[in-house]
Amino acid sequence: MLVGTVGIVVPVLPGLLLVWVATLVWALERQDGPGWLVLAISTLLYAVGVVAQYLVPGRRMKTAGVDGVIVAVALAVAVVGFFVVPVVGGPIGFVLTIYVLERVKHRAHAPAWHATTQALRAVALNIGIELVTAFAMIATWGLGVYATRP
Repeated sequence: MLVGTVGIVVPVLPGLLLVWVATLVWALERQDGPGWLVLAISTLLYAVGVVAQYLVPGRRMKTAGVDGVIVAVALAVAVVGFFVVPVVGGPIGFVLTIYVLERVKHRAHAPAWHATTQALRAVALNIGIELVTAFAMIATWGLGVYATRP
């Protein structure tokens, strides 16, 4: 669970998924009602978190006028950038791509910079949603461990 939580902040691993998998492994090890209940609650939290991390930041960027195609291209560049310049290449590629494409679209610095800052806020919101979801799943697991201790 700790590795998954770190994977949320340092996007090397699928963090939220790792937290859920750790809960699954725990439930499979227990093979009892409380374990399955904790897994069910964690699965529900995971599903809500995944949906929220795509809907909320996306809606916010759309409201700010950031085009979805530009975000998709920026995400693709971020993935390539992550492998070209490990760890920092992803975020730098994402931000630069948003700025450059918005600059070309608007032909001015101010609207391009506004779109870029909105994209950065959306990324921060996405990370925040993932962290809150992971903490809720970990808290659920912790309560399950505490409630079923011998």
